[in-house]
Amino acid sequence: MNFPDYPLIFYPVAFIAILLTGIAKGGFGAIAGGLAVPIMSLVILPQVAAGIMLPILCAMDIFSAQAYWKKWSAHHLRVILPSLLVGIAIGGLLFGILPTSMIRLIIGFISVTFAISKYFYLIEKIAEWMSLRARTPGKFFGMCCGLIAGITTTLAHAGGPALAVYIYSQKLDKTTIVATSAFIFFIGNFVKLIPYYFLGQLSLPNLSTSLLFAPLAPLGVWLGVWMHRRISEKIFFNISYALLFVSGAKLIYDAL
Repeated sequence: MNFPDYPLIFYPVAFIAILLTGIAKGGFGAIAGGLAVPIMSLVILPQVAAGIMLPILCAMDIFSAQAYWKKWSAHHLRVILPSLLVGIAIGGLLFGILPTSMIRLIIGFISVTFAISKYFYLIEKIAEWMSLRARTPGKFFGMCCGLIAGITTTLAHAGGPALAVYIYSQKLDKTTIVATSAFIFFIGNFVKLIPYYFLGQLSLPNLSTSLLFAPLAPLGVWLGVWMHRRISEKIFFNISYALLFVSGAKLIYDAL
């Protein structure tokens, strides 16, 4: 295999980031792929981190979508998916024209904002406030969230926050939320292969590295499904958000 000359620390960092991503995707839905790229970007270029992660996320999506097959909400898929695909196209264009420092800054900002908002339960509070209104947020709001999710998932595999604001406000049960999120990103990540290919992010070195870490995909998803049924989200998320905040802050510092 053709591996780039990564720093030695890349391998344990990538192992932790990818395993946590699998656990999140398999058991907790919304945070999903947003963990890996910020953490891995501490030791390699963010474009390379995103390119390595996409095939792994696609593999994880196969297992997570299968685990929650047909438990999703078809109505909410019809609302989110069209605008998500438009957002992916916009994100692909941005990825092609923005300099590395700006990409680091964007990923860092997304990471820090998400970590803070989740630590203080801002997303849940916003979603709960919306769900208590006479009518829950409708199609237009869902389409806007889908558009933002498409852009952020293309840049950093971090479409979860925008999706969560909408999906959590819809008065769905936990399993339906996870299943719907899993299938949305199952479609989205496979579509992202198109812009990533044309941007050169699916190069042979990146694909070789993805293959090296591929066994973590089913392992992480299986652990996530197990934890979803038995373990509170709080401990897992506290650790994940701490890592996300530190990684995001470091990326912002490096970009500036």
